[in-house]
Amino acid sequence: MADSHLDGVPAMRKTTASSSSSLNIAFLLSMVATNLLSLYHLSTRASTAPPLLLPAAHQAQAQDEQLLRQLTAIRATVSQLNHLRSSTPPPPPPPPELLLYSRLAPLASACSAHPDLLHRFMSYTPFSPCPDDALSLAEPLILRGCHPLPRRRCFSSSSISSSHNLNNLPTDPFSPLPDSAVRWPPGAKCTSFSCLPPSLGFDLARTEAARFLRAEGPLDLTVPQLLRLASLSRAGPIRLGLDVGGGTGTLAARLKRAANATVLTTTMDLGAPYSEAAAARGVVPLHAPLQQRFPVGDATMDLVRAGHAVNRWIPEAALEFLWYDADRVLRPRGLLWVDHFWCRRPDLAAVYQPMLRRLGYKTLKWAVADKTTPTPTAPPGAKHDHVYLTALLQKP
Repeated sequence: MADSHLDGVPAMRKTTASSSSSLNIAFLLSMVATNLLSLYHLSTRASTAPPLLLPAAHQAQAQDEQLLRQLTAIRATVSQLNHLRSSTPPPPPPPPELLLYSRLAPLASACSAHPDLLHRFMSYTPFSPCPDDALSLAEPLILRGCHPLPRRRCFSSSSISSSHNLNNLPTDPFSPLPDSAVRWPPGAKCTSFSCLPPSLGFDLARTEAARFLRAEGPLDLTVPQLLRLASLSRAGPIRLGLDVGGGTGTLAARLKRAANATVLTTTMDLGAPYSEAAAARGVVPLHAPLQQRFPVGDATMDLVRAGHAVNRWIPEAALEFLWYDADRVLRPRGLLWVDHFWCRRPDLAAVYQPMLRRLGYKTLKWAVADKTTPTPTAPPGAKHDHVYLTALLQKP
């Protein structure tokens, strides 16, 4: 019996609140009607009253004052009715930073902004093998801001692949990987590591084995130099790091061997299986685009390196957001390593150097040198004015 009584209380309160609101509106409507009748009565009396009751000037002034009071009451009543109709204030305009960032890196709505790709990505048979659409759908959606991708209820092709055998993987991250260590997409131009150019980071035994060990010029920063500068600057030990655009994870493998550090490597599988190759070497790949927020916590990293993927092709505003996101994840006294940043020489002085200086970091290394290889768009024999910048900066 008590439960029945209590169950009726919310309904009773709702009915009471609804009745009270209806009574308020009815009361206001009656006020409007009363004021309108008063105006009509006033005008009727003014037209029929004998002229000798009040002097003409006083009579006109009294009528004007009465009319003004009636109009003010009507205006206040209508305003109150409008307030009851919509008591929610309009939303404030979006802040300028949100408008700017949403143009550079579309927010969560970016998935629905590409309905054709999203529809094809989510058109699969549940509880069955997933479609082989990593390059045709997943990568294009991520690059368009749809990140993270929607989850799917299907089995990844890696779980049913017979060629992927962990027993064949080398324990040395600088030993060549067998071609069976990764999945090669059907119809791909290359189906072996030997087919890929050494500059892409898959020549592990030669090109990658020498990286970060020998300095061939002022732009190079070796791992021993990095650790020494970290010690001299009292940055503390490098335990955790983030390598932005780190390819196959060579820096992560080198720091793991030299300092037992754990370095996360952000990758995108554009033209080559970077993520799987990094994982096969025993380092952690993060499949994340450059325009998105780094998927690590605030003040958790000892080191953030920006590799070759971070260069002048990134819009200036998007690049500045990237630097400040690096500042977010770096702990106090952490190190920001700008490695071989490529740009035009005038832009370095006018745009990129002031952009980095605004961080207020201490400069441990700053080296600029000409880019000896012409750009792909430069005509043959043309003189180019592009430079490389390598900088090691320390957060306060």
